[in-house]
Amino acid sequence: MLKELQVKYKNITYEVVMLYLNLCKQCQMKHSAPKKGIVVKPMVSSELNSRCQVDLIDLQSNRNGEYKFIMVYQDHLTKFVQLRPLKTKRAEEVAHHVLSIFLTFGAPAILQSNNGREFSNQVISEICAMWKDVKIVHGKPRHSQTQGSVERANQDIQNMLTAWMNDNDTNKWSDGLSFVQFAKNTTYHEGIRQSP
Repeated sequence: MLKELQVKYKNITYEVVMLYLNLCKQCQMKHSAPKKGIVVKPMVSSELNSRCQVDLIDLQSNRNGEYKFIMVYQDHLTKFVQLRPLKTKRAEEVAHHVLSIFLTFGAPAILQSNNGREFSNQVISEICAMWKDVKIVHGKPRHSQTQGSVERANQDIQNMLTAWMNDNDTNKWSDGLSFVQFAKNTTYHEGIRQSP
């Protein structure tokens, strides 16, 4: 697609093509061929907020002022994401943003995270103490069998954010998080056959 566009048009970047493909409903439906791989027992979520996943995207090499990380919080059933810019990955800051999401949407029955200390710290345990029914499940960092959904979302978010920064001629990625969050939550998702 990129080669064909470059024949007719100037200044078409890979990021713009990827953004188009991520937002195109027909393209997503055509790309529906299942990939073969390791058979894993799928995680089944029966209702909204029954299982949520949280992870961090490390942008220290592309910092935006004080912001160096993006916290990605995703509902496993609906694939609805919440994005928050972080200055650090200290437990207190992560907990503050997780608490903000809990106070808006309620706490999930299961909060799945990687094994990073930002999620296993006492602060997160204190948040869970506020909601007795919340369990934290730790998967392996960047291990697709345990964190696959949120890891795939991370890649989409990075691609969409790069395209947003190019379109808006800025390197302030924290300004684009709300736009990327909106686009991600309103784009057709093949797994659930609708937008989050």
